[in-house]
Amino acid sequence: MQNARIPVLGFVAASGTGKTTLLAELIPILKQNGLRIGLIKHSHHDFEIDRPGKDSFRLRKAGASSVILVSRYRRAIITEFAQADEPRLADQLKQFDQSELDLILVEGFRAEQFPKIELHRASLEKPLFYPNDPDIIAIATDATLETPDHLVQLELNQPEMIAAFIQNHVMNSHD
Repeated sequence: MQNARIPVLGFVAASGTGKTTLLAELIPILKQNGLRIGLIKHSHHDFEIDRPGKDSFRLRKAGASSVILVSRYRRAIITEFAQADEPRLADQLKQFDQSELDLILVEGFRAEQFPKIELHRASLEKPLFYPNDPDIIAIATDATLETPDHLVQLELNQPEMIAAFIQNHVMNSHD
């Protein structure tokens, strides 16, 4: 993946499958295993990171195209885009400080080319992405599926199993 200096792994699924829920369970497990994790989440919605009435909000609305809000605990960089084009993962990776990370997890950016785990819940009755996406390296599912031999099946409701796959296959393939 362009602009990636460390492993990048995506999680893709139909809306409502539980991507964010799984990531919130996986990240502490991966951290406990010694990995420093970054995350990039693609949103299809407009969002505000700061709130009306706050100085950073007022200054951005006054016309500052980039605002950095920083404290001793964290930094937020807010950049207004000149054009409302769909973001590209490679561009986001270029902006992402990877120097103190071991792995970047990505939620979304389904159409881009980078390694991904597909999440699938049988009860949602949604079509699988893997037949049309050669970058899917595993499927985390709550049902047994007929899949090609090269595609690893993981138990969707066992984040420890998914974390072990990441540790053993994703991280070890980049050593």
